[in-house]
Amino acid sequence: MSHRQTRVAEAIKEEVGALLLHRIKDSRVPSERVSVTNVEVSGDLRHATVFVSVLGDEAQQEQALEGLQHAAGYVRSVLARAIQLRVTPEVHFKLDHSIERGASVLALLNRLSQERNEAAREGHDAV
Repeated sequence: MSHRQTRVAEAIKEEVGALLLHRIKDSRVPSERVSVTNVEVSGDLRHATVFVSVLGDEAQQEQALEGLQHAAGYVRSVLARAIQLRVTPEVHFKLDHSIERGASVLALLNRLSQERNEAAREGHDAV
């Protein structure tokens, strides 16, 4: 991404994060369970993909995504006032599963570490 795209993406990330906390009142989008993890902006700055992480099961994640997609027009109108661009990007929301993947990798590493420690203790006890 160019420097301009990066700046616009960061501004959008800040604004959408603040909207989630204070202004989006959709019951499908609980602010304490939804967070913006990343924003990617197209080269022409006409499209912005907002990646969100939603705590909860798959049904809760899909429900939150539906609520966010429903609010996309409102989000875009707020962005138009907050970020001075010639054309306000069209906002698209996508679920970000990287936190879940990271948690599962950590769980695997912890399990391997425990198994290694147990094997070392058993080997030490045998000697």
